[in-house]
Amino acid sequence: MITALVQFQLPEPTTLQRARELFMGSAPNYLGVDGLVRKYYLLSGDGRSAGGAYLWRTLEQAESFYSDAWSQMIMERYGAQPTVSYFQTPVVVDNLIGEIVDDG
Repeated sequence: MITALVQFQLPEPTTLQRARELFMGSAPNYLGVDGLVRKYYLLSGDGRSAGGAYLWRTLEQAESFYSDAWSQMIMERYGAQPTVSYFQTPVVVDNLIGEIVDDG
């Protein structure tokens, strides 16, 4: 599995409530995306940066998702250019379902 960490600086600080509204507006776009296991929306404590942590089945699926069109959508929605960093994710502890998932 792969974790992609997406980050961007907001042009102006935002509130948690406004971030929630923006995030809920785009959340349905991520349902059913091929290879996406889970997505977490992120907002810094000072409201100046945001992003997401995405858990993907494969690196290829992750890389194909973060297209120029996706970057443009982030720019239009949040006014900032995103950066994407990839991490191998060999083990996930999921306390909601009480499982430890091994990608091997």
